[in-house]
Amino acid sequence: MRELAPDEKISTVIIYTPTMLVRGDLIVRENMRVSIWLRTQGVPNFIHLLKAHVIQLAGSPSKTYTKEEIFIPTSEIIGFHLAPPARDPVDYESSEMNRRMQPVMVLAGSFEMKGLLRVSTATDMAASIDVMNTTWLSLYDTEITNPYVPQLNIAVPMLLVRPNKVTIGLL
Repeated sequence: MRELAPDEKISTVIIYTPTMLVRGDLIVRENMRVSIWLRTQGVPNFIHLLKAHVIQLAGSPSKTYTKEEIFIPTSEIIGFHLAPPARDPVDYESSEMNRRMQPVMVLAGSFEMKGLLRVSTATDMAASIDVMNTTWLSLYDTEITNPYVPQLNIAVPMLLVRPNKVTIGLL
């Protein structure tokens, strides 16, 4: 691993792809809110993680790997969050008018994510999703499980999902 620059920090993150769960250390700028990092400009084409732990779900049984360094194509990422217990402030103003929290279940590959989606009170859910033009969508107070990894049960205050690669169901 290279030495950190004075304006850098290491944050442990969890990344979801259609076939993998990866936990590892990410080097970012000191002032970066890691929870929304993928929404910022300049995100690389490959996410470089250090001390990565990988669960590959593409076969039966699932396989685990540990790698000192791993490079994940950003285009393959369907979910992203800080590894608990770390947390950033949420990315919305709680006093904002005309918004509500909609309970949803998001299917991201084989991952089941039950949480809250912040939506407008002026339109129904179908209209909100149809006009949504965002690369990353925030889910809040989410519990993440996977039927192929029964011991996996992660609760996070906020995560990003790629809306064009997941299925959203209302609860």
